[in-house]
Amino acid sequence: MVDAESSDQFAGDFDGMGRLWTPHRMAYLNKEAQTPGCPFCTAPKRSDEEGLIVARGKTAYVIMNLYPYNSGHLMVCPDRHIATYDLATAEEVAEMGLLSQIAMRVLTQATGCSGFNLGMNQGEVAGAGIADHLHQHIVPRWQNDANFFPIIAQTKALPRLLGEMRDLLAEHWPAQS
Repeated sequence: MVDAESSDQFAGDFDGMGRLWTPHRMAYLNKEAQTPGCPFCTAPKRSDEEGLIVARGKTAYVIMNLYPYNSGHLMVCPDRHIATYDLATAEEVAEMGLLSQIAMRVLTQATGCSGFNLGMNQGEVAGAGIADHLHQHIVPRWQNDANFFPIIAQTKALPRLLGEMRDLLAEHWPAQS
């Protein structure tokens, strides 16, 4: 459970800062608690709900981001464990593109977003959090969706839980043909 607390209740000098306690996030920060291996290879072996997978294709799939920039932040990953875009087959590139297009339509329909950030960070030096498995980010954007939290408080406020958003997007995803 997330709990907010005013700093005027702490010992010492009042600093005027609020504290947002999110103990459930320790699972992501605690290295010993993390599952070994590639999370993008592990997730497809789970049920869609457990793996936070929104949709599956023949060579790629769409998954919720555990560290979302905004509610509905998705990633499109090839099934194959490859590190960079140039290693993807023509079939994988085409399906990742198609899944990205569908994801944008689904996010627009399900959430009413009005824009997107799309991108791939390849290699640790480029900012890839998981450099060994290619993935493309699809971040929905809304007018005025930025606020002071990420800049001042290093905290992101997300209005929907990951599982709830996964269910909503999976519900809006078109049937496979």
